[in-house]
Amino acid sequence: MRILPCSESEMHMHETPASLQFHMPAEWEPHSQCWMGWPERSDNWRDGAVHAQRVFARVASAISKFEPVTVCASAAQWENARNQLPERVRVVEMSMNDSWFRDTGPTFVVRRSVAPESGHAVGKIAGIDWVFNSWGGLEDGCYSDWSLDSLVAKKILDIEKIPRFSHSMVLEGGSIHVDGEGTCLTTEECLLSKNRNPHLSKNQIEEELKAYLGVRKVIWLPRGLQGDDDTNGHIDNVCCFVRPGVVLLSWTDDETDPQYERSVEAYSLLSSETDANGRKFEIIKLHVPGPLYMTEKEASGVFQDSNEARARLEGTRLAASYVNFYIANEAIITPQFGDKKWDDEAIRVLTKAFPHHEVVGIEDSREIVLAGGNIHCITQQQPAI
Repeated sequence: MRILPCSESEMHMHETPASLQFHMPAEWEPHSQCWMGWPERSDNWRDGAVHAQRVFARVASAISKFEPVTVCASAAQWENARNQLPERVRVVEMSMNDSWFRDTGPTFVVRRSVAPESGHAVGKIAGIDWVFNSWGGLEDGCYSDWSLDSLVAKKILDIEKIPRFSHSMVLEGGSIHVDGEGTCLTTEECLLSKNRNPHLSKNQIEEELKAYLGVRKVIWLPRGLQGDDDTNGHIDNVCCFVRPGVVLLSWTDDETDPQYERSVEAYSLLSSETDANGRKFEIIKLHVPGPLYMTEKEASGVFQDSNEARARLEGTRLAASYVNFYIANEAIITPQFGDKKWDDEAIRVLTKAFPHHEVVGIEDSREIVLAGGNIHCITQQQPAI
């Protein structure tokens, strides 16, 4: 393995991960910890983020019962975060523009092998540091300054002294899902957006995913979730793996809902596809809530006097999806939006889909979706090796 000259705290990888036998593991594989940020910007989180902070603390506390959690907070917010979080959650100081660690944190990859001298399993871990441009750059991004977010992945890897693969391609962690056995799910709406990598063709992007994630097949759903304009249709709001050969798909039975066409479109494509190992997909439908819309009170709580962030407007459809959950060690941490019928249905479907996991619902997850994402978007798993 070649390492470019660097400081002790930063090991910058030169070859691609796949060329060194690294791959991105599935999210249900064991974790050593979970990384989260801490929300505070008042032009995205209503009422100075006080409501969102309570929900973030609830998510971190729930995950920490199953695996270690590190929450990163700015200098101004460190004490507040420390006071709201249980002692078992580590809180570290880190500057950031916002708290979407699925997209700004590193994508971890692993290499597992057997040591010839001992016959024991050994592992190595590294992190991919993609380019982040606030989900669309100055033209279509969610905020105009993302310079601090661009350093989050590097800082996390530096803290853990984990080697870093840097990539010049714009990509967010919420735009990819893998099964750990060679298959990647993504959407054309996001990765082919003109505000991501217009200089790269679909085939070129696919080759980069194979080289960096260690996958052999990329399945492209046409579109993401209805209303997910912030991310241009991230896959983690519409479809995810349960295990190899099995996926959960955001669904609605309401043919008058614009989401219906998107769900049927994805279902049709997945029904005709196979994974990297030739398996036909079992598709489990997970009904979306609502539709849910931003209220006047919620919109008025967001400080929108500047042009630095995307406006949060009354009547906007929220990108609410139960697919946007976090798989912890032996637990599923899933959003609850206050729509009892579909909240309860989501718990039922997820409990059946993950029979060996405890399903934990997080009340008031609407507070996260008001700012453009949900539980999967604010978390980033670090694999155990």
